Amino acid sequence: MKWILYFLLCLIWGSSFILMKEGLEAINPYHLALIRILSAGMVMLPLAYQAYRKVPRAMIIPIVLSGFLGTFIPSFCFTVAQTKVDSSLAGIMNSLTPIFTVAIGALFFQLKISGIRWIGMFLGFAGMMILVLGNTGSINTEHMSYSLFIILATICYGLNVNVITRFVKDAAPLHVAAIAFSSLIIPALVILAATGFFSSPQLLNGSWNNGIIAAAILGIVNTGLASVIFYLLVKKAGPVFSSTVTYGIPIIAIGWGILDKEVITVFQVSAMVIILLGVRLANKE
Repeated sequence: MKWILYFLLCLIWGSSFILMKEGLEAINPYHLALIRILSAGMVMLPLAYQAYRKVPRAMIIPIVLSGFLGTFIPSFCFTVAQTKVDSSLAGIMNSLTPIFTVAIGALFFQLKISGIRWIGMFLGFAGMMILVLGNTGSINTEHMSYSLFIILATICYGLNVNVITRFVKDAAPLHVAAIAFSSLIIPALVILAATGFFSSPQLLNGSWNNGIIAAAILGIVNTGLASVIFYLLVKKAGPVFSSTVTYGIPIIAIGWGILDKEVITVFQVSAMVIILLGVRLANKE
C-alpha cells in the first residue's frame, strides 16, 4: 500500500510543473496561481469547521502562516518562473526543498546537524548554482532572475516545514491542511476580483477554459488531494520514507518535459544528480 501511495504522490507532484506550463498558455501567471490556491481551499473547506474545533487556538496563527509559506507564495513563484523556465528544470530545482529545510532549521530553529549534513547542503547549493548559471559558459541574467523565484519558493517550503514542526507538531495533519488551505480562500477571491478576473471578456466568452481547468486540477489534485495522500503515507510509512518522494518528483517532471519536447541536457541531469545526492546527505541521521 505504501508503494502505491508513494508512486501516486510522485506522479501527482511531478506533474505539477507541466500543468503550470499548460495553464500559462491560456491565462497569466497570477491568475493561474490564484485559481490554484482557491481550488485547493475549496476542496479542503468541508474539513475546516471540524479542524477549527479540534485545533488549539494558539496553533491557528502558525497554521495560517503555513498556508502562506507552503502554498500562497510558492504558487506565485512557480507560475511566474515558468514563464521563462522550462517545466523540467523547475521540477529539478524543486528538489532543493529538503536542503533549505535543514539549512533554515540549523540557522533559525536550533537544529543540530552533523558534518555529513553540512556536506550535503554544500552539494545541494553547488547543484543549484550550476542550474541557475546555466551551461552556456556565460550568465544568462534573465534566466537567472526567473530561476530565483523557484529558489524563493523552496526557501518558503523549507521555512514552512520548520514552522509546522516547531509550533504545530501535535495537531492532526489533515486539520492543519484544512485550516491552512481554507484560510487562503478569501485573499485569493479578493485579489481575483481586484484584478478584474471575474469581469474579463476572455473569461466570459470561454477562451480561458483550458487554463482555468489546468489551474483547478493543480489546486484540487496536486495541492489538496496530494496533501491528503502525503499525510496517509507519513502515517503508514513514517516521515523518513515519505521524504524520499523528493527523489521521484524531478524524474516525473523530466519525463513530462521530454514528452512536451523540452530540451533536457546531460548538464541538467548531472546537476540534478548532484542536488539529489546533497539531499540524501543533508537528511542523513
